[in-house]
Amino acid sequence: MRLEFDAVLFDLDGTLIDSTAAVRRAWHRWAEEEGVDPARLAGTEGKPAKDIVAALLPPDRHAQGLAHYLHIATHDLDGVVVLPGALDATSAAGPKKAIVTSSTRDVTAARTAAAGLPATDVLVTADDVDHGKPSPVPYLNAAEQLGADPRRCLAVEDTAPGLASGRAAGCTTLGVGTDLDADIVVPDLSHTRFEVDGDRVVLTVED
Repeated sequence: MRLEFDAVLFDLDGTLIDSTAAVRRAWHRWAEEEGVDPARLAGTEGKPAKDIVAALLPPDRHAQGLAHYLHIATHDLDGVVVLPGALDATSAAGPKKAIVTSSTRDVTAARTAAAGLPATDVLVTADDVDHGKPSPVPYLNAAEQLGADPRRCLAVEDTAPGLASGRAAGCTTLGVGTDLDADIVVPDLSHTRFEVDGDRVVLTVED
């Protein structure tokens, strides 16, 4: 399969880097210290921390609760590594790419540094938008910064909220993992190849 796009918009956690264990540890520690039943964390994967905190704590504790989580998340980085194919994919997409993440800018910087993933020129984090995934706003923001029509962009994601966000923005969706509702699904990015051809990014997917 060979497809062409104006730009590629990559999610971060679970797509480019494996931070699953660190994210899980951070949220469970946070829940324990905040007196929240960890079972209430079910279904929050891929959503911005500020939205999760708002759903689990009363309004007068939102600011403190978010700051508490961000402190934990930026300091617990054990096991954060680049996922297969991620370095090749982001490098091969050249300047026609962005990272679109539900993490804050500080957490993103900490995790990408821990994983050894180079920074991108265009980065959209939870700090940059009023409405996070599954809203289309993060992907629309990234496409606008790249000067690209979102309908000619590829959103690369590993969660249902992320894929819903990319789809709502009009992007073609590439799901990384299994059992995902996406236009294309691959186990990881080692099953893809990107290359810049003129003003387009070409995606080739292994059969």
